[in-house]
Amino acid sequence: MRKIATLNKISKAGLQNLPDDYTIVEDINEASAVIVRSADLHSMEFPKNLLAIARAGAGVNNIPLDRCAEEGIVVFNTPGANANAVKELVIGAMLMSSRNLLDAMRWEASLADDNDVKDVLKAVEKGKGQFAGTEIKGKTLGVIGLGAIGVLVANAAQQLGMNVMGYDPYITLTAAHALSNTIPVIKDLSILLNKSDYVTIHVPVNDSTKGMIDSRRIDQMKDGCVFLNFARNTLVSEDALCEALEEGHIRKYVTDFATDRLLSMENVISIPHLGASTSEAEDNCAVMAGDQLVDFLENGNITNSVNFPSISMGKLNPEAACRIVILNRNLPSMIAQVTTAFSMFNINIRDMTNKSKGAYACTMMDLDDIVTEEQCQQLESIDGIISARVITA
Repeated sequence: MRKIATLNKISKAGLQNLPDDYTIVEDINEASAVIVRSADLHSMEFPKNLLAIARAGAGVNNIPLDRCAEEGIVVFNTPGANANAVKELVIGAMLMSSRNLLDAMRWEASLADDNDVKDVLKAVEKGKGQFAGTEIKGKTLGVIGLGAIGVLVANAAQQLGMNVMGYDPYITLTAAHALSNTIPVIKDLSILLNKSDYVTIHVPVNDSTKGMIDSRRIDQMKDGCVFLNFARNTLVSEDALCEALEEGHIRKYVTDFATDRLLSMENVISIPHLGASTSEAEDNCAVMAGDQLVDFLENGNITNSVNFPSISMGKLNPEAACRIVILNRNLPSMIAQVTTAFSMFNINIRDMTNKSKGAYACTMMDLDDIVTEEQCQQLESIDGIISARVITA
């Protein structure tokens, strides 16, 4: 019986999708794997038997990735599982900002407490002009980041009659195929910023993207543009943003990530992190997280890991005695040392594959004999090998 711990409320659809021989526990010390949403794991100590953590969502800033890698814990996320939910919220937020809906609804609600208002209908007709907005049709939207969400936003905006351009120096082949072939991908971000009436950002937070929308990039934005941020607040320099809002250079800022300072600013529409908060997205993320954990625990395959490479050998060859999954630092001669060890063990390697990602790598082998616990310990004694796990049918 395999045990998976859940550290937040996880969609039942995902948990019910697990095989019958899996059980859900609350104590992480009992578990082989964890499914988490927002719980902060940075100060948590992980048991030695923990093999994997799956984040039911895209962002993994609540998980200590390097420490997990050094402890042989593969961290997964679920990119794209909540993409449609975020896309719909971005489109809704863009419409809200263009039509001044938030300010208009607040004003209308205030009429109920205004003792001078005797006829609400007349007051509405008299005062509604102050909230006249603009239509998004024919306006230009610049999409920064053409991953699963960015592509959906770009395509949907184009279908609504907007002129759309994208920017992503690392666009994948999958994303390029999914993007409408009439949407140009601009190589120079400054051109996109200068021509866009609306700018929306959809990139992950990492060392190269933190603060990427700084004062220089904000100065390049078209005067009076609307800036939407449903990715992460740390992508944007708050000082430069607030200055641009005060000067009117940015007409409105719409974000899913509030800060104390932004909540007190005019022309800021702040949404309480609802990007992935739909029942459908929560189901999709939970199912995807569970499927990835099961495939890793049972077959050793890694899909959508953020600290180890993607690698797969399918299911264990029925003619093989076992499969071994070796996690190691990405150092020279690691494969040679591993194959030499199996030669010394007198175990034939039936099939193998190796993949690396940054500082870490994974080697998978289907073998003709069972690897003993003592042999696994010998493998783990090789400098650079973090863990060696044997999988049998």
